[in-house]
Amino acid sequence: MRAVLDIVIIVLDLYVWLLIASAILSWLIAFNVVNTRNQFVSAVAEFLYRITEPVLAPIRNLLPSLGGLDISPIILILLIMFIERVILYYVYPNVI
Repeated sequence: MRAVLDIVIIVLDLYVWLLIASAILSWLIAFNVVNTRNQFVSAVAEFLYRITEPVLAPIRNLLPSLGGLDISPIILILLIMFIERVILYYVYPNVI
């Protein structure tokens, strides 16, 4: 059972890195640092959008409008960190 919890922690950590990559790529696209006409950039952007958007959309619907500022990835990362801590401190020690 601990192996399953280890895999859950690894998947959550990987998802945090995907959220960070998605945010950075969106900034690079917004400031015209990278060109979305490039096939590789377009494929990476589409992959990150498809992976992160289903989880970020409900958070965006709950948040009030903050102008052009999107803090939903930060809130999701904090929520993932909370879930990881709960697993590590309360669930993991009680599993044989």
